[in-house]
Amino acid sequence: MSIEKVRAYFRPLGRESDILEFPVSSATVELAAQAAGVIPARIAKTLSFLVDENCVLIAAAGDAKIDNSKYKAMFHTKAKMLTPEQVSAFTGHAIGGVCPFANPEGVRTYLDVSLKRFDTVFPAAGSSNSAIELTCDELAEYAQSLGWIDVCKGWQESF
Repeated sequence: MSIEKVRAYFRPLGRESDILEFPVSSATVELAAQAAGVIPARIAKTLSFLVDENCVLIAAAGDAKIDNSKYKAMFHTKAKMLTPEQVSAFTGHAIGGVCPFANPEGVRTYLDVSLKRFDTVFPAAGSSNSAIELTCDELAEYAQSLGWIDVCKGWQESF
């Protein structure tokens, strides 16, 4: 199970017990926000794309949407989201539990600047009913992010 991989990933970091498991689904931004008791924007959704036949993950604020022109400028290709089968094959996580942690080698992870307006955010932790509260610096470190990028729109209206 994917949450077990995430637990094992956080164990040596001393953060395993910080993983939140909810008695309800947190598979969507809205459900995750209700489960965690926060506004939807603070949910760090992990979006998965196909770039040069490889998986690219982008963690973005729950109220952000991919801006196709910014995405194309960054990755030099049109935004093409992975199918549920591809997500599982590339990451080992199922839709609803995709997270920026404990992913196989070769999966590249980026963080969108839409998250930086919050002291803490809540990415999933490998299952459709889990999350972990992290600062943006912790998220960048634990996700082994390749950096902060600006590929989203729509979130500035709520900022």
